[in-house]
Amino acid sequence: MTETKTSDGRRGGTAVANDRIRILIVDDHALVRVGISNILGRERDFELVGEAADGRGALEMADALSPHIVLMDLSLPAPGGIETTQRIRRELPATAVIVMAQDEDEESLFASIKAGAAAFIIKDISPEDLIHVIRRVSAGEFLINDKVFSKPAVASRVLKEFRELAIYGQEAQPIFAPLSPREVEILDNIAQGMTNKQVAYALSISEQTVKNHMSSILRKLAVNDRTQAVVYAMRQGWIKMPED
Repeated sequence: MTETKTSDGRRGGTAVANDRIRILIVDDHALVRVGISNILGRERDFELVGEAADGRGALEMADALSPHIVLMDLSLPAPGGIETTQRIRRELPATAVIVMAQDEDEESLFASIKAGAAAFIIKDISPEDLIHVIRRVSAGEFLINDKVFSKPAVASRVLKEFRELAIYGQEAQPIFAPLSPREVEILDNIAQGMTNKQVAYALSISEQTVKNHMSSILRKLAVNDRTQAVVYAMRQGWIKMPED
């Protein structure tokens, strides 16, 4: 049975000022939802737009309310937290998902990355840290990246699948936030010294499409130019060093 609740009973975008962070809480334990609501409700820049007790309720409410952030319990009944996160990220790409787990096992972290989560937190996180994570994710950061690269076994799996997706086509589901396989492919070519026109020719796409992807890359990585984007991607291990 789906249990849902909204703060105003209306569709998203009509109830609160645009500068407030709209948050949807998803957890199958009412006590957890109440606790999170009490913590976040004290922050003036947060707006708790709704709660859901299962994946179906979360999908319905996310579609209706268009939250900026979804706090997603990993261990929901079917459809679980991972599947629900995947669908929200696919259907509402402007909505960021913060996955909440009981413990930090590598399989759950890897699944969360594949689903497109922006952050992965443990439920014993302090209220102050939770608030900080929400604000950083709302600002466009992908905190899950740092967590991945602190775990070599997970990083190895991510990079392997990520590169396979870049090889086998951009239509495959993105594996690693925040860049899509096509965007990594474009950065990889640019790192080899190609111009936008050369990249377009190599990938059989238009030059304008390359420019559009580059704009997306700069925005996602919060950098100012192509060089900074390439350096950042190399440091993360997403693309290889240029060959002499």
